[in-house]
Amino acid sequence: MLNTVTSFAARTEPLRQKKPHAVDTGLVEIDRVSVVFGKGRNAHTAVQETSIRIAPGEFVCILGPSGCGKSTLLNTVAGYVKPAGGEVRVDGDLVTKPGPDRGMVFQQYSLFPWKTVKENVAFGPKIAGLLSEPIANTFLDMVGLTRFANRYPAELSGGMQQRVGIARALANYPRVLLMDEPFGALDAQTRLMMQENLLKIWAEFGTTVLFITHDVDEAIFLADRVLIMSASPGRIIADLAVNLPRPRLPEVTAEPAFAELKRQCIAQIRAESLKAFEQQNR
Repeated sequence: MLNTVTSFAARTEPLRQKKPHAVDTGLVEIDRVSVVFGKGRNAHTAVQETSIRIAPGEFVCILGPSGCGKSTLLNTVAGYVKPAGGEVRVDGDLVTKPGPDRGMVFQQYSLFPWKTVKENVAFGPKIAGLLSEPIANTFLDMVGLTRFANRYPAELSGGMQQRVGIARALANYPRVLLMDEPFGALDAQTRLMMQENLLKIWAEFGTTVLFITHDVDEAIFLADRVLIMSASPGRIIADLAVNLPRPRLPEVTAEPAFAELKRQCIAQIRAESLKAFEQQNR
């Protein structure tokens, strides 16, 4: 099997030159991270001794049964959750709090309802003291929403609101884009459109992406690597390279290599889901 990091870097080097920050930024190192909620008898270990290394520009998806700690792990990279043990670093810098170097896209659209689409996208750059309007225009064009710039979030469909969320996250020029089931609430057709749109944006922007999902097909279609987490307490139990050619079109889901990866993922997740079910019924 090809070395995923090496082959990916070779394929995307011309694209990553377009990044507005220094080339080869976006290295994520999760080192023996554990997360514990509560204290004493009520303590619950959500994530246990987990280590991951994500190369600059990689697109990595995390799969696992419900409640396994996927979102919790993502939130340690975002800086929203402090590990009980271990550490998270981005480009060698210890993560201790949220920062603009890590853009976050949630499942819920989390836009400011009183601001227009353009104002939402411009918010981060404006706070940073940058020329926010041209930046907002650039990213609205990138997600195909220029003509909706003066609309309010309530006037947009779910898929369009999520595109605004992606544009807003990218407008800060993050080194890492963190996505927590961003397409989970969308219908199947819109979801597929959003997946293709995200891959086009990622190819143009070249940032590192860490993407949480429950959908096996989505993970394989998007990712360079698929990580699978165990039942709670969550830890990485599989790291699968996705050696499918890029750019990817929906037809790739009919390829034998796609089906084999899907079989491996489903087998692992089913076993862990059964463990999770047994834990809940003890």
